[in-house]
Amino acid sequence: MRRFIGRDRELRVLTEALDRIGAASDSAQPGECVLIRGRRRVGKSSLVEEFLRTADVPAVFFTAAGRSAEDELVELAEVVATSTLPDREVYAEESPTQWSAAFRLLTDLLPEDRPSVLVLDEVPYLMDRVDAFEGVLQRAWDRLLSRKPVLLLLVGSDLSMMEALNSYDRPFHQRGREMVVGPLTPADLATMLDLQPPAAFDAALVTGGLPLVCRDWKPGASLREFLSSSLADPTSALLVSAERSLAAEFPAHALGGDVLRAIGTGERTFSNIARAAGGLAHTSLTRAVQVLIDKRVVVSELPVSLRPSKERRYRVADPYLRFWLTFIDPHMAEIERLRGDLTLARIEEHWTSWRGRAVEPLVRESLLRLLPDDELPAAPVVGGYWTRSNDVEIDLVGADRAPVAKELLFLGSIKWLEKSRFDKHDLAALQKHRAALTDDPVPLVAVSRSGVSCSGLQAAYGPADLLKAWRV
Repeated sequence: MRRFIGRDRELRVLTEALDRIGAASDSAQPGECVLIRGRRRVGKSSLVEEFLRTADVPAVFFTAAGRSAEDELVELAEVVATSTLPDREVYAEESPTQWSAAFRLLTDLLPEDRPSVLVLDEVPYLMDRVDAFEGVLQRAWDRLLSRKPVLLLLVGSDLSMMEALNSYDRPFHQRGREMVVGPLTPADLATMLDLQPPAAFDAALVTGGLPLVCRDWKPGASLREFLSSSLADPTSALLVSAERSLAAEFPAHALGGDVLRAIGTGERTFSNIARAAGGLAHTSLTRAVQVLIDKRVVVSELPVSLRPSKERRYRVADPYLRFWLTFIDPHMAEIERLRGDLTLARIEEHWTSWRGRAVEPLVRESLLRLLPDDELPAAPVVGGYWTRSNDVEIDLVGADRAPVAKELLFLGSIKWLEKSRFDKHDLAALQKHRAALTDDPVPLVAVSRSGVSCSGLQAAYGPADLLKAWRV
């Protein structure tokens, strides 16, 4: 099966927690809690289902759906009735109408002599709809659930709310370990899809490493073959996953959706985003952008340099969503009338320029994971530098801190073209931009998809080198 490539670490963490619970069943509080967060459709629920399949212990898997507190309790009763808990029929006889009572009854049904698992998926919905849910959960855990050999898994897609659940000023603080489920990495995709390193990075930019989207990519298929197949099917995961996620995060009347589309189609500065979003007022745009940042959908960045800068820029955090907003969303109508061939032609026309910008955050993250090596030291920060007019742009700035660094560790350029190597002209441009940033002989680095044809660099990296960073 290709389904869980890249999830070995997460499965191991959950299995080890269950083993500890089994070994501590005689203690006063053998229970453990894990808070699992990750963006929508990244495979959190599938991960938990696979864990339950291999664990083979009594379990309840409840998924909230954003309904009223009463309706959620009705659904919980139905889930318990079909669970693997012993004496589960008792729950239906009691039919609790309060969440505190529901937790109390669930505790009574959990085995005393062996581990079990209780899963609450999409917890942010309960935090939003159930009065004082966090306090109810905290009391149930402290007084009841933790005293049973149970692994409580609290799962959620709203990253900011899941982080808040465990923050110091909230009732459930320090009662659970945190697990972040990220997308499949470029190395995972290389293995899963049988791709060479350059193609694996292309796949990461298009799919974002989302398992549901990646499943439609046949092993060994080219990017063009994957896109052609997906664009020919209006129900494919590539087309509908982003649409469903945005519908859940941003209702039709929400301002954040319009602002996100402006950023997703390439606008990076505050004034340009305001213009593209319909001439929004400063206050409205500030509020909308902050919501997107809080939800971890958009990233706000400043240049990394030795001097302060106000040249803030914004980008969509998820590569797949950035690809979808640029190439799919504006042309959904033509895809639905089965003219995905037009969309594919448009993607191919603009692919090289789009990819050159889109790959930058992925390259920076790769270097953060890769360094130190024989050529460069570890860099606490790998960012970029730019000026308002873009007359000076440096793709890679390794520094001791951000955005105002005390020391620059290296500067670099990314050249991500199919058949063009990093050459002496690229080196001269990088040297010129270094002189605009600092007088010091800071080491120079090149990251090139097609190799390097000049000397004078401290280090050079290609796709295969970067892929190693994701295999550790």
